[in-house]
Amino acid sequence: MSIAFIFPGQGSQTVGMGAELAQAFATAREVFQEIDDALGQKLFKLMAEGPEGDLTLTENAQPALMAVSLAVTRVLEKEFGVGVDKAAFVAGHSLGEYSALAAAGAITLADTARLLKLRGLAMQRAVAVGEGAMASLIGPRTDLALAEAAAVAGSEVGVCVVANDNNHGNVVISGTKAAVDKAIEKAKELGARAIPLNVSAPFHCPLMQAAADEMEEALARTTIIAPRTPLVANVTAAPVHDPDVIRRLLVEQITGRVRWRESMTWLAGEGGVTRFVEAGAGKVLSGMAKRIAPDSEAVPLNSPADLEAFAKSL
Repeated sequence: MSIAFIFPGQGSQTVGMGAELAQAFATAREVFQEIDDALGQKLFKLMAEGPEGDLTLTENAQPALMAVSLAVTRVLEKEFGVGVDKAAFVAGHSLGEYSALAAAGAITLADTARLLKLRGLAMQRAVAVGEGAMASLIGPRTDLALAEAAAVAGSEVGVCVVANDNNHGNVVISGTKAAVDKAIEKAKELGARAIPLNVSAPFHCPLMQAAADEMEEALARTTIIAPRTPLVANVTAAPVHDPDVIRRLLVEQITGRVRWRESMTWLAGEGGVTRFVEAGAGKVLSGMAKRIAPDSEAVPLNSPADLEAFAKSL
């Protein structure tokens, strides 16, 4: 049995996340305190109690989701003797890539928290509210080719690209509002359903270049070492362990496509992964794993009981 730890991205946040882990394990409380100290912010209180509107802000959601993921992996290691090095690979969806790198020891927890806080702020600053948009194209006829065709139509009036290739039946487009609106019309003509997303900025598209520039400067000042477990990167859908390459890909990821379907296909194929373990809030990636690699097992780790059951299964 070959394992990959996978780490969720924005959208998986909920008020109350991490609270059960903190109640059960001192190790989890230590993680949350370290992140609070690094940010000079009572982030865990916001995670546990809300308000939801503040938690959903990109600058808070990104480090908060990482916090839960790292609480899960550190509890697994310290309380159950199951380290991330038991896995063949790690991967993370968008901001989850930072969680994966922190869990694999490539970036310190404090640096990861600060990077994600900045990443959220930089993404928000890059495009004025209301100028950009994102939409999820869904349905059995939705594939990458359909989404690309919709994006080409949208590009006639502005920036529009495929932002997230999540799985067959779920592809996200991003760009200027007028362009995304036109792409939605085209997608519907081609047989897809389209849902405008309630996001504060158009992520993973060229409009994020200013954010990429900010992150390039910040990453240049950050110590990154080779992860204990290879990372399958969003923008290449291939394994990487060289720190300089990781640094470059984290910059490219801001404006580039999240190639999640391809990443999971590679992991289940060439990577030989038979068990995907989702470390952190929610079950979004577990659902995607079952659709992309139906012969594999997908295990979400949210609660103390989940962690105990997983450790016993090894």
